[in-house]
Amino acid sequence: MARVCQLTGKRPITGNKVSHSNIKTKRRFLPNLQTKRYFLAEEDTWVTMKVSSEAIRTINKNGLYSVVKEMRAAGVKI
Repeated sequence: MARVCQLTGKRPITGNKVSHSNIKTKRRFLPNLQTKRYFLAEEDTWVTMKVSSEAIRTINKNGLYSVVKEMRAAGVKI
C-alpha cells in the first residue's frame, strides 16, 4: 500500500539533501504514518486506518465517528 494518509492525504514529498560542501542530492521526506485500530462504538466494529500523526490529533479532537462520516461522504471506503 502507498505511503499516503487516509484522512489528510499526506504523501511523500521531494527535496534536496545539502552536504557541508553545499552539494545537493535528491531525497524524499516521508510522512509520519501509523497503522491504528479504532473501535467504532456506533457500529460496534473495529476500524483499521493508516493515518499520520496529525490525523490522529484530528480524530482525538473531532471524534472518530464524525471523521469516519466525513471520509465516507468523500468516497473513502472504510
